[in-house]
Amino acid sequence: MFNHMTSHSYRLCLWIVILVISISSCAPAAMPAERENAGYEGAPAPAEAPVSDFAQEVPAAPEKTNQAQIERLVIKNGNLSIVVMDPSKSMDTISKMAEEMDGFVVTANLYKQELEGGVQVPRGSITIRVPADRMNEAMERIKSESNQDPVSENISSQDVTSDYVDLQSRLKNLEAAEAELTEIMKSANKTEDVMQVYNQLIQIREQIEVNKGQIKYYEESAALSSISVELIADKAVQPLKIGRWQPEGVAKSAVQALINTMQFLAEAIIWILIFVVPVLAVIYLIFVLPISLILRSWRRRRQKRKNAEEPAQTKPVE
Repeated sequence: MFNHMTSHSYRLCLWIVILVISISSCAPAAMPAERENAGYEGAPAPAEAPVSDFAQEVPAAPEKTNQAQIERLVIKNGNLSIVVMDPSKSMDTISKMAEEMDGFVVTANLYKQELEGGVQVPRGSITIRVPADRMNEAMERIKSESNQDPVSENISSQDVTSDYVDLQSRLKNLEAAEAELTEIMKSANKTEDVMQVYNQLIQIREQIEVNKGQIKYYEESAALSSISVELIADKAVQPLKIGRWQPEGVAKSAVQALINTMQFLAEAIIWILIFVVPVLAVIYLIFVLPISLILRSWRRRRQKRKNAEEPAQTKPVE
């Protein structure tokens, strides 16, 4: 009887804890839309935990935090498009600059760009991360690679302090719930109770990992600013030159059309000489010439028979 009462008391206490936790889950704990679309490759996307019969959600309402006492967390990124003499050389210079600033290269691409008239010039793009407090310095050093004004320049910033504080509060509550569930599981004796607590504990730990990933993304993004640079070869933006004259507008279009036409004619002649003429010669030798010889031989035999028959027909009857 004593064991029965002990078991009954344990189950009563267990369900009281579950009820308290379920009531506390009524507080809002939704992730802001900005974090869901943060685009951080290393952070897992927030996901809703499946609802079990044991409890719907454990975390309590986030504790209120005085954001005025917290240092602002701002993510700053930059985009540049500049004209350089040698995109490959400028890409190496920017890569070395990032390493000197205790940053790193995220991506770097070098490829060929085909201009009008078939001329190919190099073009590059590179994305780096540098300490946020040196972002303006990095932007100026990148612009010094060009002797022209930037084709485009953009700096964006996002204040994520509120989201960051919310994530920290939510993480604290999730960790507290994890500790409580761990203690409950240690005290449980029935396999059914242990499995219910264990399943809920797995869900809580998944949410903890999601929150830690988002927090890490915000911290790294705020500490290291991203700068994306497009490197355009100087030849790609130079006007068409004929001597010292630089035709513009309709004149430039007409000259370019003439060049394209001459190029087309030259290519057509090359195709005719190298491809069309040999193909026609082969067709003539295989098909046309044998047929012509056969027809000519047939006509000659026919003409001979006709010539042999004509004297017999015209001979007078005695």
